[in-house]
Amino acid sequence: MQDPFLGWLDRLAQQQLDERERVIDGIRSLADAERRKVVVRKKLSEIIGGLPTYDGPLNARVIGRIEGEFHTIEKVIFESLPGFYVTGNLYKPKTAGRFPAVLVPAGHTQEGKPEPQILAANLAMKGFIAFAYDPIGQGEREQTFLPELGRPLSGGGGNEHLELGARSMLIGQSVARYFIFDAKRTIDYLVSRADVDADRIGVTGCSGGGAIATYIGAFDPRIKAAAPACFINSFRSLFSGPTADSEMSLPSFLSSGLDIADFVELSAPLPWLLLATTEDYFTPEGARPVYEEARRWYGLYGAEDKIRFFVGKGPHGTPTESREAIYSWMIRWLKDGKGDSKDQPVKLYTNHELQVTASGHVDDEPGSRKLYQIIREEFHARKKRRPFSELVSELRRLGVPAQGPAPTVEIVGQTEGKEYRLEQIRFESEPGVVVQGKLYLPNGKGRKPAVLLVEDKRLPVPLHVTWSPSTVPLAEAMARAGRVVLELEPRDSPAANDGRPFLGNWLTNERVDLIGRNLAAMRAHDILVGVNLLSARAEVEAASISGYARGVKGFWLLLAAAVDPRISKIWLDRTPASMATALENPLTSYLFDAMIPGFALHWEMGDLVQALGVRRLMWTDPTNWMNQVVFAGPKYRYRYAGEKDDLYVEDFFR
Repeated sequence: MQDPFLGWLDRLAQQQLDERERVIDGIRSLADAERRKVVVRKKLSEIIGGLPTYDGPLNARVIGRIEGEFHTIEKVIFESLPGFYVTGNLYKPKTAGRFPAVLVPAGHTQEGKPEPQILAANLAMKGFIAFAYDPIGQGEREQTFLPELGRPLSGGGGNEHLELGARSMLIGQSVARYFIFDAKRTIDYLVSRADVDADRIGVTGCSGGGAIATYIGAFDPRIKAAAPACFINSFRSLFSGPTADSEMSLPSFLSSGLDIADFVELSAPLPWLLLATTEDYFTPEGARPVYEEARRWYGLYGAEDKIRFFVGKGPHGTPTESREAIYSWMIRWLKDGKGDSKDQPVKLYTNHELQVTASGHVDDEPGSRKLYQIIREEFHARKKRRPFSELVSELRRLGVPAQGPAPTVEIVGQTEGKEYRLEQIRFESEPGVVVQGKLYLPNGKGRKPAVLLVEDKRLPVPLHVTWSPSTVPLAEAMARAGRVVLELEPRDSPAANDGRPFLGNWLTNERVDLIGRNLAAMRAHDILVGVNLLSARAEVEAASISGYARGVKGFWLLLAAAVDPRISKIWLDRTPASMATALENPLTSYLFDAMIPGFALHWEMGDLVQALGVRRLMWTDPTNWMNQVVFAGPKYRYRYAGEKDDLYVEDFFR
């Protein structure tokens, strides 16, 4: 059963897709299509933050070779950006000559380039040069590899894509720009070779590799044929289903009036083979509408023969029949239709045999840099302080302010105690969005100060995640001290949290961002609706409402308090002290939950604190972005080992 918040988000997404459909339906001529291309190209460039402009030397090297019976595999390394190494295997025919070439970015396997070797080797046997390479975070390009552990600390490439995706969005760009740029630089490498025909370049890939193939097919006119597999799907299906990670789901994509078909249409009349498989989570039913729309579009160009839809049998991947469809497509468009498309058995090589670097990690190459370091450089080059007034305008645009009537509260359960009554409640924070909470109402007459406490649950967590206790004991202590307490649970889709280390509920954050909203801002809005609720209650002294939040949730409370002076004082506990420090180190934790696109370029936590003015802030145990308490200066307060909250509660209430 779909959770209510996801259902609400999906309705907004479908409305945006409806609006896009109306625009597409209005395109009736080639001139209409060309005008649409201009709009789409501009929007895509904006939402990814443009491509890097670097065009310096590749410093390409062939490190070694494997001589097969029918083809040769060269082990290649080059620099996409200075010190940012790309590792790949180049499969080439045994014979001399100039050959058409095909990029083959690996899908989301941790091993990277060995994954598509059957396809790459077959292409070489059929007279192509095929270049299978490691995308960022995979194969020899792991971004959080620790020699001491012998593995990436993040857990794997997909996790690294997401973690880098959050910090990219924090500075107003998409991590996809680097994946696309790697593919562009791979083409640069191929066309620099004497044995490659620069006028006959194709691309194919599956899953994450299919996303890269789709992007580069749209972005680089040097591509003359494209065959993405197990990626093409409309967000009609993807949004509430298998929404992919950060380089595969671009920021504000749906709110910009886009869908996956736009990549295909942008490059028309480029020959596209769109592949799916019968048992894939990127379903054929989700892919077919993309094909049908694009085929009508291609009709405007008189090029219906240049787009085809193929469904292979089996799960996510490229089964034999799908590979043969790819060979046939590349032979048709890059080899004048001359060649045999039958899949041939090939010798398979191990990851170790195919590795390019001596250690199996580009970290050990001279001057090697991580992507987080490149993003950090972008941050320092592009940051520009803006006044707090502009931040307030941005928060208003995102819907944070919530002054207005109190919401209608539904009591779903209650318990009478000796010192207070506990009501379990729920209410609409905005039409269609229901949030829940617990209201602690102390015994006794008269108005009382109130506390809005952002709920934390005690959850089982893996050892590498900092344990977070429940806020229930704190709420109970505050109620016993005579405060009305609203322990509020801001909106969420808990079932979407797949429990990956360090990431939190990345999927819900990503879905919200796709439709042009922001989850941190939405949660700040929920907090202020909670303030509306408290202010209207007869038991509450409306001029004395304070707030408490722990961890990254403190950011939501700061956002709320910055725009609403009704929150008279706040207590932040174990909340990161600086947003900029999230960009300084290789790994972060729960950054998605504090991510407002572009925020770090213009503002800091200190700007939100300054907005409090004379209102009191108590900040205990500030942390870095790995949940570790750090010394951030004397204005913060630090617990002794084992120290309880009791004294801090008393101090906060003074």
